[in-house]
Amino acid sequence: MISLHDRVSLDWKDAMKARDPKKDVLALVRTELKNRAISARTHGSSEGTDLDDLQALDVLKKMAKQRRESVESFKAGGRMDLAEKEAFELSVIESYLPAQLDERALERLVREHIELLGASGAQDMGKVMKAVLASAAGQADGNRVSACVKRCLGVS
Repeated sequence: MISLHDRVSLDWKDAMKARDPKKDVLALVRTELKNRAISARTHGSSEGTDLDDLQALDVLKKMAKQRRESVESFKAGGRMDLAEKEAFELSVIESYLPAQLDERALERLVREHIELLGASGAQDMGKVMKAVLASAAGQADGNRVSACVKRCLGVS
């Protein structure tokens, strides 16, 4: 199976050949992945030259989060041109992320973990969050999970 890093590189090459506007975003993604791999090598935490898919997903999630925040900031500042540019970059980046859980599936997952852990209040929120985030494996943002856990535990 092809790694996420290799998939981005192949898509970048195809976009370059087709003169697709996605090529610029994919170049940014490749650069971030390469910088993260170099950083990991210099800190001795990785033997290979490429990141594994989990590390690459972390990079992509971080990039997507930055783009989401930028879109909101630009919209609030009335800069719709920049908001559209960031939204386009976000859509390209999100195409490499796993599909997000919908609200029903997330709530079902949270309730399963609350029952499994015997959680009953705010003091158990950390345990539930940790378990849900581990089982969601990139399919749910931490803020969404936190809001759902609070709602299910009745914490305000």
